[in-house]
Amino acid sequence: MNQPKSEPDMESLRQRAGVLMEALPYLRQFRGHTIVVKYGGAAMLDVGLRTEVLKDIVLLEHVGLRPVLVHGGGPDISETMRRLGKEPEFVNGQRVTDAETVEIAQMVLTGKTNPDLVAAIHQQGANAIGLSGKDGAMVVARKRSGAADLGYVGEVAEVNPGLVQGLISQGFIPVIAPIAAGPGGETLNVNADHFAGRIAGPLQANKLIVLTDVGGVLGNPEDPDSLISELAAGNAREMIADGRIASGMVPKVEACLDALAAGVGQCHIIDGRLPHALLMELLTDVGIGTMVVAE
Repeated sequence: MNQPKSEPDMESLRQRAGVLMEALPYLRQFRGHTIVVKYGGAAMLDVGLRTEVLKDIVLLEHVGLRPVLVHGGGPDISETMRRLGKEPEFVNGQRVTDAETVEIAQMVLTGKTNPDLVAAIHQQGANAIGLSGKDGAMVVARKRSGAADLGYVGEVAEVNPGLVQGLISQGFIPVIAPIAAGPGGETLNVNADHFAGRIAGPLQANKLIVLTDVGGVLGNPEDPDSLISELAAGNAREMIADGRIASGMVPKVEACLDALAAGVGQCHIIDGRLPHALLMELLTDVGIGTMVVAE
C-alpha cells in the first residue's frame, strides 16, 4: 500500500533557505580565492569526522573556492614507529628525527595518509591530487635551527608555488604532505603547521585555516571558557614569549604569524572535531575559534 505523502515542514525549509542566504555574501567574497587548510592531530583520526571535514572541503571547491589541504600525521607516524620497535622521542613538542625515523615519516605521510585523503576526496565527488614538498621542488627546506638537535627536522627555506597553482587552475584540490628536500637532496620532515603557514603567502591565499583538536587560543590555558575570538599578531607574540601560548599551540600560532607576514588576509585556528567547522567559520556571520589578525 502506498503511504500518503507527508506535508513539508515549512518552518524547517525556511530555516534551510535562511542558512543559504546567510552564506551568500561569503560565497561571493571568497569565490576564486585560495584557502589553505591545515588538517591534523586527533581531529584527523576519527574516520567519521574526517569524512565530514573532507565533504566540507569538496563543497567549498564546488561553490568556487580553491582549497589547498596540508595534512599532518603525527599519531600515525608514532604508531608505525612502535610497530617497528622504535619508541618516539620528543623535545619541546618536536619529534626527534634520526635517519630511520625520517624514512618512516616519509613512508607514512606520502605512502598512506596522503593517498588515503586523496581517495576519500574522490569519493565525495571532487578531483584531488597528492603531493609532497619534494614534488616540483615546491618546498626547499633546511635543517631546523635551535638549541636541540632534532635530526632530520626541517624548516621551509623556499617555496615554488607554480605546480600547486597550476593544479588548482585545472580543477584539482592539492593534498600536500609536509615532506621536503634539503639543499643536498636529503629528506626533511617539516612540522605541518609551519609548512602550511609558509606556503600560504606564496600561494596568494586569502585565508589560512588550522583545524586542530581544541577550540582555539585560550587567554588562560587552565580555563576552557577563556577562548580568544580575535588575536592581534603582537599580542600573540607576547603570549608565546610569556608562556600563555605553549606546547602544540605554539607552531599553530607561529604558522598564522608567518602567513600574515607574507600577506595572507586572515588566519583561523578552529576545532576540527566540530561537524562542519569549516563551513561555520567561513560562511556564517558568527564564526568559531580564534581569528589571528595583523596589527
